[in-house]
Amino acid sequence: MIINNIDCPTLILAAGSSSRMNGRDKLNEVVDGEPLLRTQCKKAIATQQHVYVALPSADHPRAALLSGLDVTLLAIPQATEGIGATLRESVARLAPCSKFMIILADLVSLQTSDLVHMLCAVEEHPNHLIWRGATHEGNPGHPVVFDNALRSEFLHLSGDNGAAPIIKKHRDQMRLVPLGKQALLDLDTPKDWADWRAGTKT
Repeated sequence: MIINNIDCPTLILAAGSSSRMNGRDKLNEVVDGEPLLRTQCKKAIATQQHVYVALPSADHPRAALLSGLDVTLLAIPQATEGIGATLRESVARLAPCSKFMIILADLVSLQTSDLVHMLCAVEEHPNHLIWRGATHEGNPGHPVVFDNALRSEFLHLSGDNGAAPIIKKHRDQMRLVPLGKQALLDLDTPKDWADWRAGTKT
Protein backbone atom coordinates (compact mmCIF):
# COMPACT_ATOMS: atom_id res chain seq x y z
CA MET A 1 0.00 0.00 0.00
CA ILE A 2 1.46 3.37 -1.07
CA ILE A 3 0.15 6.61 0.40
CA ASN A 4 -0.26 9.21 -2.33
CA ASN A 5 -2.48 11.77 -0.62
CA ILE A 6 0.07 12.95 1.92
CA ASP A 7 3.04 15.23 1.37
CA CYS A 8 5.73 13.83 3.65
CA PRO A 9 9.27 13.79 2.22
CA THR A 10 11.87 11.54 3.79
CA LEU A 11 15.18 12.84 5.13
CA ILE A 12 17.81 10.12 5.49
CA LEU A 13 20.64 11.09 7.82
CA ALA A 14 23.90 9.81 6.34
CA ALA A 15 26.37 12.50 7.38
CA GLY A 16 27.89 10.74 10.40
CA SER A 17 31.46 9.52 10.57
CA SER A 18 31.08 5.78 11.42
CA SER A 19 33.66 6.51 14.12
CA ARG A 20 33.29 3.11 15.82
CA MET A 21 33.84 1.03 12.67
CA ASN A 22 37.66 0.92 12.77
CA GLY A 23 38.04 2.72 9.45
CA ARG A 24 35.14 1.03 7.66
CA ASP A 25 32.03 2.91 6.56
CA LYS A 26 28.97 1.13 7.91
CA LEU A 27 26.81 2.73 5.22
CA ASN A 28 28.94 0.93 2.62
CA GLU A 29 28.36 -2.47 4.25
CA VAL A 30 26.48 -4.81 1.93
CA VAL A 31 22.83 -5.44 2.81
CA ASP A 32 20.48 -7.19 0.39
CA GLY A 33 23.27 -7.26 -2.19
CA GLU A 34 23.99 -3.51 -2.20
CA PRO A 35 25.61 -0.89 0.04
CA LEU A 36 23.37 -0.17 3.03
CA LEU A 37 22.86 3.49 2.13
CA ARG A 38 21.69 2.64 -1.39
CA THR A 39 19.38 -0.06 -0.02
CA GLN A 40 17.85 2.36 2.48
CA CYS A 41 17.27 4.99 -0.19
CA LYS A 42 15.51 2.48 -2.44
CA LYS A 43 13.19 1.53 0.41
CA ALA A 44 12.32 5.19 0.96
CA ILE A 45 11.87 5.89 -2.76
CA ALA A 46 9.36 3.03 -2.92
CA THR A 47 6.96 5.03 -0.73
CA GLN A 48 6.65 7.52 -3.62
CA GLN A 49 7.55 10.40 -1.30
CA HIS A 50 10.51 12.62 -2.17
CA VAL A 51 13.78 11.51 -0.59
CA TYR A 52 16.57 13.75 0.69
CA VAL A 53 19.92 12.39 1.86
CA ALA A 54 22.18 14.37 4.18
CA LEU A 55 25.87 13.74 3.42
CA PRO A 56 29.05 15.29 4.87
CA SER A 57 29.93 16.83 1.49
CA ALA A 58 28.90 16.72 -2.16
CA ASP A 59 32.04 14.79 -3.11
CA HIS A 60 31.92 12.34 -0.21
CA PRO A 61 32.34 8.68 -1.32
CA ARG A 62 28.80 7.98 -0.11
CA ALA A 63 27.44 10.16 -2.90
CA ALA A 64 28.71 7.63 -5.46
CA LEU A 65 26.65 4.93 -3.75
CA LEU A 66 23.50 6.76 -4.80
CA SER A 67 24.29 7.13 -8.49
CA GLY A 68 21.16 6.95 -10.62
CA LEU A 69 18.72 7.15 -7.71
CA ASP A 70 15.98 9.78 -7.63
CA VAL A 71 17.11 11.47 -4.43
CA THR A 72 18.21 14.98 -3.50
CA LEU A 73 21.65 15.11 -1.91
CA LEU A 74 22.22 17.69 0.83
CA ALA A 75 25.86 18.50 1.57
CA ILE A 76 26.09 19.29 5.29
CA PRO A 77 29.67 20.24 6.28
CA GLN A 78 28.32 21.26 9.70
CA ALA A 79 27.74 17.55 10.40
CA THR A 80 31.07 17.53 12.25
CA GLU A 81 29.33 19.55 14.96
CA GLY A 82 26.93 16.70 15.71
CA ILE A 83 23.61 15.28 14.58
CA GLY A 84 21.79 18.35 15.87
CA ALA A 85 23.61 20.49 13.33
CA THR A 86 22.86 17.96 10.58
CA LEU A 87 19.16 18.16 11.38
CA ARG A 88 19.22 21.94 11.66
CA GLU A 89 20.82 22.45 8.27
CA SER A 90 18.97 19.64 6.47
CA VAL A 91 15.44 20.44 7.60
CA ALA A 92 15.98 24.08 6.63
CA ARG A 93 16.58 22.93 3.05
CA LEU A 94 13.53 20.72 2.63
CA ALA A 95 10.93 21.92 0.15
CA PRO A 96 7.62 23.15 1.61
CA CYS A 97 5.63 20.20 2.96
CA SER A 98 2.98 19.37 5.53
CA LYS A 99 5.05 16.71 7.34
CA PHE A 100 8.54 15.25 7.05
CA MET A 101 9.99 11.89 8.06
CA ILE A 102 13.49 11.50 9.48
CA ILE A 103 15.31 8.19 9.17
CA LEU A 104 18.71 7.12 10.48
CA ALA A 105 20.54 5.50 7.58
CA ASP A 106 21.91 2.61 9.64
CA LEU A 107 18.59 1.03 10.65
CA VAL A 108 19.37 -2.14 8.72
CA SER A 109 16.10 -4.01 9.26
CA LEU A 110 13.73 -1.17 8.43
CA GLN A 111 11.54 -1.97 5.41
CA THR A 112 9.41 0.02 2.99
CA SER A 113 6.37 -1.47 4.73
CA ASP A 114 7.49 0.19 7.97
CA LEU A 115 7.73 3.57 6.27
CA VAL A 116 4.28 3.10 4.75
CA HIS A 117 2.98 2.13 8.19
CA MET A 118 4.32 5.44 9.51
CA LEU A 119 2.55 7.35 6.73
CA CYS A 120 -0.68 5.48 7.41
CA ALA A 121 -0.43 6.39 11.10
CA VAL A 122 -0.07 10.06 10.17
CA GLU A 123 -3.13 9.86 7.96
CA GLU A 124 -5.23 7.89 10.44
CA HIS A 125 -4.23 9.88 13.54
CA PRO A 126 -3.77 13.45 12.28
CA ASN A 127 -4.22 15.25 15.59
CA HIS A 128 -0.59 14.92 16.66
CA LEU A 129 2.63 16.80 15.98
CA ILE A 130 5.02 13.84 16.15
CA TRP A 131 4.65 10.22 15.10
CA ARG A 132 7.48 7.98 16.29
CA GLY A 133 8.31 4.41 15.35
CA ALA A 134 8.54 2.05 18.30
CA THR A 135 8.92 -1.60 19.25
CA HIS A 136 5.83 -3.63 19.99
CA GLU A 137 6.70 -3.20 23.68
CA GLY A 138 6.43 0.57 23.33
CA ASN A 139 10.12 1.45 23.33
CA PRO A 140 10.52 4.56 21.14
CA GLY A 141 12.83 4.43 18.16
CA HIS A 142 12.79 5.46 14.50
CA PRO A 143 11.66 6.70 12.00
CA VAL A 144 10.10 9.90 13.32
CA VAL A 145 7.59 12.05 11.44
CA PHE A 146 7.26 15.72 12.38
CA ASP A 147 4.47 18.11 11.52
CA ASN A 148 5.66 21.15 9.60
CA ALA A 149 4.46 23.30 12.52
CA LEU A 150 7.63 22.18 14.33
CA ARG A 151 9.99 22.99 11.48
CA SER A 152 11.17 26.31 12.90
CA GLU A 153 12.26 24.57 16.10
CA PHE A 154 14.89 22.63 14.17
CA LEU A 155 16.71 25.92 13.55
CA HIS A 156 17.84 25.89 17.18
CA LEU A 157 19.29 22.37 17.32
CA SER A 158 22.96 21.68 18.04
CA GLY A 159 25.19 19.05 19.63
CA ASP A 160 24.62 15.30 19.66
CA ASN A 161 21.09 15.07 21.05
CA GLY A 162 19.43 15.20 17.64
CA ALA A 163 15.78 16.18 17.79
CA ALA A 164 15.42 15.02 21.41
CA PRO A 165 14.68 18.55 22.73
CA ILE A 166 11.79 18.92 20.26
CA ILE A 167 10.42 15.48 21.04
CA LYS A 168 10.64 16.14 24.78
CA LYS A 169 8.90 19.49 24.49
CA HIS A 170 6.01 18.03 22.50
CA ARG A 171 5.85 14.53 24.02
CA ASP A 172 2.19 15.06 24.93
CA GLN A 173 1.45 15.48 21.21
CA MET A 174 3.43 12.43 20.10
CA ARG A 175 1.98 9.13 18.95
CA LEU A 176 4.03 5.95 19.07
CA VAL A 177 3.67 3.75 16.00
CA PRO A 178 4.40 0.05 16.70
CA LEU A 179 6.77 -1.35 14.08
CA GLY A 180 8.81 -4.00 15.87
CA LYS A 181 12.42 -4.47 16.88
CA GLN A 182 13.59 -2.92 13.61
CA ALA A 183 12.70 0.49 15.05
CA LEU A 184 15.76 0.25 17.31
CA LEU A 185 18.24 -2.07 15.57
CA ASP A 186 21.32 -0.22 14.39
CA LEU A 187 24.82 -1.60 13.92
CA ASP A 188 27.67 0.63 15.05
CA THR A 189 30.72 -1.63 15.35
CA PRO A 190 32.35 -4.42 13.32
CA LYS A 191 31.25 -6.85 16.06
CA ASP A 192 27.65 -5.64 15.74
CA TRP A 193 27.79 -6.35 12.01
CA ALA A 194 29.40 -9.76 12.49
CA ASP A 195 26.81 -10.74 15.11
CA TRP A 196 23.94 -9.54 12.94
CA ARG A 197 25.18 -11.46 9.92
CA ALA A 198 25.59 -14.53 12.11
CA GLY A 199 22.03 -14.12 13.28
CA THR A 200 22.93 -13.49 16.91
CA LYS A 201 22.05 -9.78 17.04
CA THR A 202 18.40 -8.94 16.35
